[in-house]
Amino acid sequence: MNTPEQVRQRFRQQGKPLSEWARENGFPPIAVYRVMGGIDKGHYGRSHEIAVKLGLKPNPAKTPA
Repeated sequence: MNTPEQVRQRFRQQGKPLSEWARENGFPPIAVYRVMGGIDKGHYGRSHEIAVKLGLKPNPAKTPA
């Protein structure tokens, strides 16, 4: 798992804005910014899916029981 700052740094190194990643992955950019800013915690629904794809939360499908 990564912190939001680590994710931002990764995107900076790639020269890719979060909004571009959001569109490529079918998310509204504002939803991605809300997850990255901690406004949406990513507990469930779309915000959870975004957090998992960004590497902020573990993928529950890959977590051993």
